Amino acid sequence: MKVINTSNAPAAIGPYSQAIQVGNLIYTSGQLPIDPSTGQFPEGGIKEQTRQSLLNVQAILQEAGLGMSNIVKTTVFMADMGDFADMNSVYAEFFTMPYPTRSAVAVKTLPKGALVEIEVVAACLDKG
Repeated sequence: MKVINTSNAPAAIGPYSQAIQVGNLIYTSGQLPIDPSTGQFPEGGIKEQTRQSLLNVQAILQEAGLGMSNIVKTTVFMADMGDFADMNSVYAEFFTMPYPTRSAVAVKTLPKGALVEIEVVAACLDKG
């Protein structure tokens, strides 16, 4: 088991790691839309927050020598399923075929009042 940590993504706000590698898989913790340079959410709404959450995921994977194409599964937590279309439009900018599998669920609240939180599982081997 290997801990993956980078200052290019927000530090954990509790007793957990940004990501853990076990074998050929990397599991990230849910990434809130916190800009690591400011410690704040980006201005705007669900689109800006989705982009920041995915940039945080990307930074963690880069620390492990991987990219977004290594993601095999995502889970998207949203405070309001009414934001799905806007979240999805930004999400689509980060992925190409073959797309990772995904679950998207609405939750009552997210930490710090976020609109979205995204976690992923990435494979260290080529997809296919």
